[in-house]
Amino acid sequence: MAPRPFRISAIENVLSIVRESIPYIVVPLVLSVVATILGFWYIGLLFFVVTLFMAYFFRDPQRVSPDDPDVVVSPADGRVTRIDSVTAETGAPTLISIFLSPLDVHINRSPIQGKIVDVVYSPGKFLIATNEKASLVNEQNALTIQGEKITVVCKQIAGILARRIVCWKGKGDRVNLGERFGMIKFSSRTDVLLPANVKVTVAEGDRVRGGITVIGRIS
Repeated sequence: MAPRPFRISAIENVLSIVRESIPYIVVPLVLSVVATILGFWYIGLLFFVVTLFMAYFFRDPQRVSPDDPDVVVSPADGRVTRIDSVTAETGAPTLISIFLSPLDVHINRSPIQGKIVDVVYSPGKFLIATNEKASLVNEQNALTIQGEKITVVCKQIAGILARRIVCWKGKGDRVNLGERFGMIKFSSRTDVLLPANVKVTVAEGDRVRGGITVIGRIS
């Protein structure tokens, strides 16, 4: 099961972070306090800014997915950088690539409701996430999710900064539409492979939000 977000606010939807972020926040915060006590306030201020950025980067906002069994939602926040057929053959799956900048929410969410029938982790290189070769050679984690009507493949792909892919789900787990299944630390990319009977509803350059934006509709 996915870990519950760690709440750092009494108001649940104001600010919540994933537990994996705690070391990244606590370490610069402690350094900020120590530097300030020793009189190096400018260094303390720098570490405090880093602390705020880490808390912002690892945010885990609440999302309400569409109540429609025939839609496919975005598995990540970011910008659509590529929509293309995997091969030139008729009926080939469609690839949608989403680039996540360091300022985007980095939580990955299930694009459909279904059962995870396969999880394959592949170590690799760390090319810039917008490079088309990244989906082939970069470190990545691919989840195959089988729904009632379609099966999709969702890939978590590390980027030039991202060196740690986190996945909270495993083979055999069931996921709801828009449910969190993992995250990628720092800049990264998420690919989703959609079967031919899904009509893509986004275009290259569009901004999407994980678990909310409809990227395809099952025909």
